Amino acid sequence: MSSPPVFTGVGVALVTLFDTGGNVDAPATAAHAARLVELGVRAVVVAGSTGEASAISLEERAGLLHQIRPIVPAGISLIAGTGAPSARQAVSLTRSACDEGVDAVLTLSPPGVSDPGPYYRSVAEAAGEVPVLAYHWPAMAAPGIQVEALAGLPIAGCKDSSGDADRLLHALTTWGGPLYTGSSALLAYAGPLGCAGAILALANADPEGCIAP
Repeated sequence: MSSPPVFTGVGVALVTLFDTGGNVDAPATAAHAARLVELGVRAVVVAGSTGEASAISLEERAGLLHQIRPIVPAGISLIAGTGAPSARQAVSLTRSACDEGVDAVLTLSPPGVSDPGPYYRSVAEAAGEVPVLAYHWPAMAAPGIQVEALAGLPIAGCKDSSGDADRLLHALTTWGGPLYTGSSALLAYAGPLGCAGAILALANADPEGCIAP
């Protein structure tokens, strides 16, 4: 039996805002998240790839989550990006995010690793009861996650940002777990094909357009 979706509908891959001095502006980022929630997004992903994850520290990530957690109401999922080149780093990010009360973590597969099983098992152990969403984006972290490997991972779903419609359909028909597209180009197909939803950077600028059927 597959896991129930962490959320359904459109989630936003939240941008991280910076002040004129180049410092993370957590209050402004939280205000932006609050506006998007009011406009209808069903999940907020903090410190993912769109959220400048590679450019901010562990403390800055925690500060963002601390600011954003109170403005995300019940029924809307707060998800933290915790992907990293190594399992050790991903475990540390996952533990920190879970300490801030996130509803799930979104973990990019490690680059240069053909078998991500040990990596995701380490992340899942660190997350405990918090669901783990795998993240397939081979343009950022090649080779990504083979569809055939998904069933063996301790995950509650997967975000696929490859933009490959054939792969998306293959995963939907052979894996059966909750799948989220990260490609706005495939958004119109995601729902009819059976995706649980989408996690989109475009939702920062046009959440209503992304949500509209």
